[in-house]
Amino acid sequence: MLFKNYMEEVVDTTLEEILSRRDDVCKCERCRMDIKALALNHLPPKYVVTDKGYVYTKVNELESQFKADVTVAVTNAMKVVRKNPRHDQE
Repeated sequence: MLFKNYMEEVVDTTLEEILSRRDDVCKCERCRMDIKALALNHLPPKYVVTDKGYVYTKVNELESQFKADVTVAVTNAMKVVRKNPRHDQE
């Protein structure tokens, strides 16, 4: 049985797409995780527990507003982390 927040997968994919086009953002693991956490905190969770639920949620991902919301959340999180990176605070 499946139990997952599908939004994590969407944020991961979106984050990688955006980072691949940006040279002004640190891409270390700590910064990536901070960006992901901030973005997820500003998006509604999409928990699925079945393969059918996963497919249904994936289909909803095709909506332009869904993609726009995720892109905005990731981009805003990236701005915050870029201004205040924590990778040197470990």
